[in-house]
Amino acid sequence: MSRIALLMALVASFIPQSLAQTPTYKGALTLSPIAGNSKCLSSQNGNANGSPVVIADCTGGAEQLFTFQNGQVTMYGGKMCLDVTDGVNADGTKLQIWQCYAGAPNQAWYYNFWDNSLSWTNKGKCLDLTNWSLSNGNRVQIWGCSPGNPNQFWNVGYMASNLPAQSQNGQTGTNNCGTGSSASSKCQTLWLNSYDDFCLFGPPKTASIGDIEREAVAYCTKGTHGTRVFPPGTFKGVHWVKTPDYVQITGQGDFTKIHVPKGDEGGELDNHGADGNGNPIGGLIYGNVFGNNQQFHEWTEFLSYKEFCIRACVGPNAPNNCNHIYDEMG
Repeated sequence: MSRIALLMALVASFIPQSLAQTPTYKGALTLSPIAGNSKCLSSQNGNANGSPVVIADCTGGAEQLFTFQNGQVTMYGGKMCLDVTDGVNADGTKLQIWQCYAGAPNQAWYYNFWDNSLSWTNKGKCLDLTNWSLSNGNRVQIWGCSPGNPNQFWNVGYMASNLPAQSQNGQTGTNNCGTGSSASSKCQTLWLNSYDDFCLFGPPKTASIGDIEREAVAYCTKGTHGTRVFPPGTFKGVHWVKTPDYVQITGQGDFTKIHVPKGDEGGELDNHGADGNGNPIGGLIYGNVFGNNQQFHEWTEFLSYKEFCIRACVGPNAPNNCNHIYDEMG
């Protein structure tokens, strides 16, 4: 088991299940395997009882939207539920959707936002990507829960075309930012598209990164994302790197122009704060680097008054490649 997976497993073991039954994100969500951000869980036959739950290209249709409520994973306005076929507690049992029944054991789930597993409540089984296959139509199954198993790592999120006003409780800004730009924007959605079309989180007003990390807002190089725009002369140099596993942008500049106090040696912003919410709360990142309008579920940013680094990761090694270490480094 990797260091980061072990740490997540240890943290998760001390969190009461009642506090980790649902994602930190709210509303109707997509569920994607860590193996591929462009793939989503989908009800193959719509809202029919017995419809197989399969892997499909993400579209954001009703057949791919799941709401976590009352210990169940619901669809279609709460009428249908994620269901273990015939309640068979055996490795390899496939999943379906079925009419929701309050208290039905076949439909009882909890989502652990520390290790991104979706577990069949009190059964020792987890939602599992069958054969690690992203083929459309691959029917997902349950399997014995194993911390750090990438087959059981499920990201929740939103389609870029259907962003909520706010994605997490306690959020001070918004995610549905529209287009254009505003010097007072409270947008908390970033885009990483290219060396000259990217965004960073920064203070909405003059304050140290450590003091304002939960309220940081988006600043972008383009005035088309509904955010604030970097003032002229902010950057002195930018370096763009793309690998199969992540995209990274680093550089130097004068970030006092975006309210970072002179002399502030900086801090980290990332998708997992101490309570599971992001820093900033509700911060989301999208991009066209690995596919059109794909969400980056794992990311980390460092910003000081004179330099920055932002990295967004994909694939099974994303939690390790986007390890959150800058706060530890000081």
